[in-house]
Amino acid sequence: MKILFVEDDKVIASGLCYSLEQEGYSVTHCLNAESAKNMINENSFDMAILDLSLPDGSGYDICQIIKAKEDIPVIFLTAIDDEVNVVMGLDMGADDYITKPFRVRELLSRIKSVYRRYDKTESSGTVIKFGGLKIDTAKAKVYKGEQEIILTSMEYRLLLIFANNEGQVLSRNQLLEGLWNIAGDFVNDNTLTVYIKRLREKIEDDSQNPTIIKTVRGLGYKGGD
Repeated sequence: MKILFVEDDKVIASGLCYSLEQEGYSVTHCLNAESAKNMINENSFDMAILDLSLPDGSGYDICQIIKAKEDIPVIFLTAIDDEVNVVMGLDMGADDYITKPFRVRELLSRIKSVYRRYDKTESSGTVIKFGGLKIDTAKAKVYKGEQEIILTSMEYRLLLIFANNEGQVLSRNQLLEGLWNIAGDFVNDNTLTVYIKRLREKIEDDSQNPTIIKTVRGLGYKGGD
């Protein structure tokens, strides 16, 4: 796996690069946003690990550039641990968020967990019709009419949960448990709200008045009719 690693602290970067390479990963390290942007333009990567605070920009900026080019998993590293930054990162398409200081083994575990989520192919290889959408699980592609809708790994998984339980009211806890199976302890109530919001913006004609994923007040959400 080729990893883009952006971290301006040379001491932290040296240790992490060594640990990642010992695990068999190919690591390209950048000390700042400018060199990272150049690397993204010239190369393809399987994953990106981005420090949030950089001397000439932020991990958010790099994340947006990466996601505009290709849908690969992104993990943020940060010394800031607050809800606003977590939600902002998720809104930009980040897949995980780890706060410094952390143990190398914890990061390695997150890398493996996030990468597994990007194996979106379902073994059944069926086509599911749901709420006017067509979900091709063999190719992990979603269509609305003839238009393909580009979803992140977690958005796709969340849509599958609703599609496989069409017409049923699912509590927030049920949805969290469904996502927890693949996302470890990262998916919480706040991040679920972000995922549902982003998914609605992509699949609904009017995300403010959703018809595919409906809110059932006091109970949770219902997918389809």
